[in-house]
Amino acid sequence: MEETYHKQTEIIHIEDGSVGSPNGFKTGGQNIGLRTGRPDMGWIYSEVPASAAGVYTTNVFQAAPLQVTQAGIAKEKKLQAILVNTVSANSCTGEQGIDNAFMTRKWMAEHLGISDHLVGVASTGVIGMQLPMDKMEHGITGIALDAPEAPFEEAILTTDTKPKHLAVQFEIDGKKVTIGGACKGSGMIHPNMATMLGFVTTDAAVEPDALSLALKSVVNQTFNRITVDGDTSTNDMVLLLANGQAENHQLNEQHPEWQTFLNGLEHVCQGLAKFIAGDGEGATKLIEVQVSGAKDDHSAEIISKSIIGSSLVKTAVFGSDANWGRVICAMGYSGEHFDTNKVSMALGDFVLFKDGMPVDFNEEQAKAYLDGDSVVIKTKLGEGFGKAVAWGCDLTYNYVKINASYRS
Repeated sequence: MEETYHKQTEIIHIEDGSVGSPNGFKTGGQNIGLRTGRPDMGWIYSEVPASAAGVYTTNVFQAAPLQVTQAGIAKEKKLQAILVNTVSANSCTGEQGIDNAFMTRKWMAEHLGISDHLVGVASTGVIGMQLPMDKMEHGITGIALDAPEAPFEEAILTTDTKPKHLAVQFEIDGKKVTIGGACKGSGMIHPNMATMLGFVTTDAAVEPDALSLALKSVVNQTFNRITVDGDTSTNDMVLLLANGQAENHQLNEQHPEWQTFLNGLEHVCQGLAKFIAGDGEGATKLIEVQVSGAKDDHSAEIISKSIIGSSLVKTAVFGSDANWGRVICAMGYSGEHFDTNKVSMALGDFVLFKDGMPVDFNEEQAKAYLDGDSVVIKTKLGEGFGKAVAWGCDLTYNYVKINASYRS
């Protein structure tokens, strides 16, 4: 393994890697009585204050923990710990909700012996519920950094069917750098911050302003390219911490290996985003939409999001129906202008539409392809060199069942 690092800067996956994989981070979870039989509180702790950056929901109803965390990062551009609870989103909870978020931050800081503003807080669950502060306080005081009850990635889940985590390593300045991440998200997922919480850590040394630019850029290429149901939550947030324990020269845009860091960060965030898309509530298939030949990348992005967000496309994939007309329709109402006579479309390697006209294809073979657990929709326009990729899932009966009784 060591030999590999000195020979190349390829990205190497860490088996069972997660947000606690980088040097100097500890993570964990526990049950504090918010729900029965499952962990419901998780935490991330850095041995030293870490440069911190965040990206937040575009929903104007921004939940209390997001407001408190943004205020904390603004003070010094650093965090040393993150506390996450499930069940209550602490959203639309008024001044009491804000006060409760500040109080949980204070309790966590006191427990760890660090300044209040170095603690970020995040919540996920039902909108409109106040935090059960007695359970929150008792849970925080019971956190044991070296003996967690459960993995962090399990403690932050709601309707998710599985934990979502990964980590990678590569070399910068001759030092081994690790980036790890964990996230939750299954329903209320839509581009421009999906309904999700994402947490990424690295032991790389990175200037705070450069870290913020990197996160925003990568989020636009990854988390903002997924959709499940078209709903954008009040609690969406991605936080990135860099604690410098790899001891590389501090990274910024002028560093000769800045792109290496960006590639590693995008690799982790794209992997997490795809995990969310594939684990959409009730989903049975991951859908990937590839758009090429657009006039520019921005146009391709808009078209890809239009296709992946179409309920009719998603239901056709669920039913293994090679109904290419739904894809073409979604392209047409995207708002982008293009020559329809130059458009082609395929399901995997099955070309269904070429140069603006339908193509004869084998329905049975196309259905067999759609019966798989991963579907790639490819569209080509003859406008230029713009390209984009977006991810989503099929829309199933189970999605309705899950969300019809979410509060129960």
